[in-house]
Amino acid sequence: MDIDSKLKKLDIKSGDEASSSTQVQVDSKGTAEDKDELADSMNNLNVEASSSGQVGPTFKRKPVIIIVVGMAGSGKTTFLHRLVCHTQASRIRGYVLNLDPAVMTLPYGANIDIRDTVKYKEVMKQFNLGPNGGILTSLNLFATKFDEVIQVIEKRADQLDYVLVDTPGQIEIFTWSASGAIITEAFASTFPTVVAYVVDTPRSSSPVTFMSNMLYACSILYKTRLPLVLVFNKTDVAQHQFAIEWMEDFEAFQGAMRSDDSYMSTFSQSLSLVLDEFYKNLRSVGVSAVSGAGMDAFFKAIEASAEEYMETYKAGLDKRRVEKQRLEEERQKQNMEKLRKDMENSGGQSVVLSTGSLSSSMVLIPQWNLHGLPPKISVCALFAKDFARKLNDTSLYERIGRGIH
Repeated sequence: MDIDSKLKKLDIKSGDEASSSTQVQVDSKGTAEDKDELADSMNNLNVEASSSGQVGPTFKRKPVIIIVVGMAGSGKTTFLHRLVCHTQASRIRGYVLNLDPAVMTLPYGANIDIRDTVKYKEVMKQFNLGPNGGILTSLNLFATKFDEVIQVIEKRADQLDYVLVDTPGQIEIFTWSASGAIITEAFASTFPTVVAYVVDTPRSSSPVTFMSNMLYACSILYKTRLPLVLVFNKTDVAQHQFAIEWMEDFEAFQGAMRSDDSYMSTFSQSLSLVLDEFYKNLRSVGVSAVSGAGMDAFFKAIEASAEEYMETYKAGLDKRRVEKQRLEEERQKQNMEKLRKDMENSGGQSVVLSTGSLSSSMVLIPQWNLHGLPPKISVCALFAKDFARKLNDTSLYERIGRGIH
């Protein structure tokens, strides 16, 4: 199977589709009037109206995105199955998204499944990769089309309460990869998003293992900058009260570590002091994916985290977006000013302009006669006309069009 042809079936046109470079050679012997009109056209270029200056996607308070992550074997998929069953039994409107390309079978029905788009084994075979490389590449390929997923969910937003997202078993593939960051930020910029970190409770009964899980949860919190809910799974095997006690009482955790004099024990005791502030602002619940215990408490924690997202995290997200938008506008203004000077001083030579969000490539733009373009350069003029259209300069676009015809 050809992976590229499979991806093209999604029929998504990237906003950055453009030729790698376009060179326009034009005779620039124009009159003073032409130069004045050129200056007017440059002054009319509306940088703020470019694609980078547009307002971000429309934000919707519903549905709430729940991204389920956790170590391999912690019970993420089984937990997600229980969430699906709970939403159906409670008449909660849910939508399920599977991002694990290597899973053989799913105990639940997924509305959107990465396996329908990317074939994991074919990716391994075509790119000569191992298991982890195949999962990462499959996720990367799917992330290139993730705007389509957002559009599908946006169309159904009024009919949904939650979107449940299952992630690959290898936690680092999602949490520390570029594709995982793209998917997480795409969700967070459009809907309230919460990360549910699933912990294997029986295995965390060891203080050192517990501390390892807490460190990973802390890293995910600061990596994603999203509300985090600790989900202590498998409470039907071992209750999670010991973990809550260790998080709330520093001395209780120190007491559990006294019997161990190893380096890791001493290191974990030191880390418990560092994470004390982290615990105070963290929501945690105990659940059982097998029996269904704790589901109501989990959704209450999700709702509280969604409110926290709207009050705190969304404000930070908007601030970062505005700052990024401001920097992009300043960069484009500098490019426009550079283009103006180069076109005035080039004497007909080609000049280079970085088009930024209009294209990832470099476009070569010359100084041209706006009243009439020589017949031999009609093809090159089409590139100039398209450039004017992308810059949203109607007058420049029309004058170039008259010159072509």
